[in-house]
Parts: sequence; C-alpha cells; structure tokens
Amino acid sequence: MGTGGGEWLAALPFRPSHTVATEAWAPNVPVARERLAPLGIHVVQVEGAPDNMLQTFDQDGGDLPFETGSFDLVVNRHESFLAAEVARVLRPGGSFITQQLGDSVFREFSELLRAGPQLHDPWCLAQAVDQIEKAGLSVMRSAEGREEVTFADVGALAWYIKMVPWTVPGFTIARYRARLGELHERIETNGPITLPLPGFYLEAVSV
Repeated sequence: MGTGGGEWLAALPFRPSHTVATEAWAPNVPVARERLAPLGIHVVQVEGAPDNMLQTFDQDGGDLPFETGSFDLVVNRHESFLAAEVARVLRPGGSFITQQLGDSVFREFSELLRAGPQLHDPWCLAQAVDQIEKAGLSVMRSAEGREEVTFADVGALAWYIKMVPWTVPGFTIARYRARLGELHERIETNGPITLPLPGFYLEAVSV
C-alpha cells in the first residue's frame, strides 16, 4: 500500500510471485508502473484512505479494489489505511505489517513555521492498535521509536516541506517567506535545526 515510485518494493531481495502494489497519488502511478512492471508487479491506482485520526466508523473512501481474502500479506509504509478494508482483503492467517510516522512530527513543523495548531490528536500506536483490533485483526507485535531530521539551511527545510506537502498543509514560499527569513537568521546564528521524527510499527494477523 502506498508504493510511491516503487523504490522500496523494487529493492526487496525477495517478493512473492503474486505481488500487487497500490498508489493513491496520481503522479507516482506511471513512475511506479515503469519501475515495477519489469518485475511482474501490477500497480493499481486507488483512492487514498482518509487520515487515520480523522476516520469515522462508517468512513467512505479508501476502499481496496480487491476481492475478499485476496492476500496472505499486506504491507503498508507511511500510508493511511482503513483497517476494515485491510482485514477484508486478508486471507485467514494472513498478516498486516505497517510502519507509520506519528502525527506529532507535523506538530513540530507547524510550530516551527507558526502555521497554527493541528485540529486533532496525534496519530500514535495506541490509536492504530485500537482501529486494527476493532476490525477483527489480532496485533502480534509492535514497537515505537524515534529518529531525527536536521536542516543545515532554510532552503533544505523549504524543499523538504514542499516535497512532503502534508507536513505543513498550504505551504508556499511566498506565504511563509517572512518566517523562513527568521529561520534563516536562526540557523546562521545558532546552527542547524533538528526536529524529531517519532514513529511506530505493528504486525497484525487475520484470525
């Protein structure tokens, strides 16, 4: 799920003979298809699931266009998901493995840019476990962790946010020029800016 340009999937040393990738962001789809088609991997464009922390019980959108019980394994890397849909497409005994970034990273960027507060609680392991278990899957193992990202100049910071636009929704250079100027002075005076990247992973099984 969320294969992007197919880089991670293409780099795996082993893949099952029947492997399918999904991608919701339209510009990535032809890139992924060009990279993965020679490996026998079909790329399916899908409608992305809403942010997990904004989902409701009867949530629309994010359906997976596959028959019930299609897969032994679903892998999700930094992609929102509907737990009920993941559970539906898994065969009995199948596994769901996901790696997620916690939403608190977006709070850090928003505070740094003075972009205003987030309107919902941060996405974290406890919420993911709750959604997955309510969908009928059993969580077998999980862990939380933290990395850091460092910006040595304000240009790198602006490029990162433009490349990951959901970090600060509505970000443009023009809109944040004054604040970027302040951060440039801060870096010149105090050195690089380091922000935390909290995350978690979990593995669940269809019972």
